[in-house]
Amino acid sequence: MLGSSSQSGRSVGVENGSRGDTISFDHAKKSAAQYDFSRNNDLLSRVTSSFASEDVPDAASEKDLGNEFFKQKKFKEAIDCYSRSIALSPTAVAYANRAMARIKLRRFQEAEDDCTEALNLDDRYIKAYSRRATARKELGKNKESMEDAEFALRLEPNNQEVKKQYADAKSLYEKEIVHKTSKALRNTVQKLGKSETKVNGSSSIQSVSHDTQKSGSAEVHHRTKGNECQIPAIESVLMEEIDNKDTKSGSRTQGQAGNGSKEGYSASNSLEQVKRNHRTRKPEMKASVQQLASQAASRAMADAAKNITPPTTAYQFEVSWRGFAGDCALQACLLKAMSPHELPKIFKNALSSTLLIEIIKCVASFFAEDVDLVVSYMDNLTKVPRFDVIVMCLPSAAKDDLRKIWNEVFCSEATPMEYAEILGSLRSKFYLG
Repeated sequence: MLGSSSQSGRSVGVENGSRGDTISFDHAKKSAAQYDFSRNNDLLSRVTSSFASEDVPDAASEKDLGNEFFKQKKFKEAIDCYSRSIALSPTAVAYANRAMARIKLRRFQEAEDDCTEALNLDDRYIKAYSRRATARKELGKNKESMEDAEFALRLEPNNQEVKKQYADAKSLYEKEIVHKTSKALRNTVQKLGKSETKVNGSSSIQSVSHDTQKSGSAEVHHRTKGNECQIPAIESVLMEEIDNKDTKSGSRTQGQAGNGSKEGYSASNSLEQVKRNHRTRKPEMKASVQQLASQAASRAMADAAKNITPPTTAYQFEVSWRGFAGDCALQACLLKAMSPHELPKIFKNALSSTLLIEIIKCVASFFAEDVDLVVSYMDNLTKVPRFDVIVMCLPSAAKDDLRKIWNEVFCSEATPMEYAEILGSLRSKFYLG
């Protein structure tokens, strides 16, 4: 028993000893791993601190460096810095600054593109509008340049630099319009003159050739057949004789008639016919020109309505709206191409009192044909930022116009009951009582 106990004790002792050895080994292994981990942490922290101590470029520092290069008139280097700033973090300021550097290098198309990108990021950034106006003026886009300067002036009415820029752009655009109009007018007059000469010339030629065949005059017959280039000269002489009423030629014609000359008689008849044609064809041509102009205008309006693109910013909306100024039908097409729910997002803080009244007048024009759309427009206009301030500050004349539209159009007897209730609740939001 003792032996067995001692034997079992020995076996227990051995087992305990082996466990002790195993625990000691595991502890040593864990200690080594912990040492290695702490050593790796120290190495990582040293590497991180070394990276942190080095200058890492960021968007703001690159933009500031670009500004310094710009002040030194190193425009290419400035463009490189602005480009790196945009690559790291695009901002409206960086795009507009790069546009200004490109303007200095006369790279106007790239400058215009940069300003457009700046306005996509911030559609109320005045410098982007002003610089794009400069670029567009140099590109010969006088209308677009004037529109940019006008929008910048709306944002800052007291900015003297922008005022001057707008005045210059407007003057250039007006000169362009005058030049184009006068050129088109000259072309029209020339075409009408050619057409009239052709019509009257053909009738006189027929009369003269017919009369010369009767008279048997070899000389005139030779001129009409063998030398046609002299016929306009004959016509001009005949017209002078009619308009000026030359007494000498009149007496000569009478003498020929007294002598029984058939040639003189037929010539006077042909002259009377030419004179009659000359008088009667002018009104006909004017009427036809007006008709063609009306048809061309109708086609142009139809094409414009098809090509309307829904605006996504206040600037895009106002450019399109001003482009359709005076044409309520096209302005209505623009509104119908948009979603009323996008109004707060489009206008943000850029809706003016003038534009608000113009939009309401336009939607009122198609109230009868699409009541639901008009009510949706009126509802979403109230959700545009600063709407309350705009309506409260409306001039008295604008409030009178708005009240008249509301009473005569929106609240007429023809308005469906369900829409009348909605418009009634909206009335208070427009401060109409």
